[in-house]
Amino acid sequence: MSEEVTKKKIELELEVGTTTVERGVNPYQKWIHLARAVDAWRIFPRLFLTVYIFLLYYSTMWFMSLPDPSLEQSGLISIIVGAGAAWFGLYAGTSNSSKGFKGEE
Repeated sequence: MSEEVTKKKIELELEVGTTTVERGVNPYQKWIHLARAVDAWRIFPRLFLTVYIFLLYYSTMWFMSLPDPSLEQSGLISIIVGAGAAWFGLYAGTSNSSKGFKGEE
């Protein structure tokens, strides 16, 4: 009751059509250009850094005007300054990080 397995080699010719379909103008092209402009100008990181600098200035002026700062108050200023250093490091280190995602590398 053994059955023999037969193997055959088949050559196949395939013809592929390369016609393009004209779909017209992309209706979202203006939004795509706007998104690329916002990404290139780095609006949001610069806005966040501006707000951080503003808050850092006022918190530092508040701390320096205290007659006898406590340990908690000095810890708060220390955390604010450290967070700013980390934020600026991220801002400065990610100038071209999205090029690989967009396929521009």
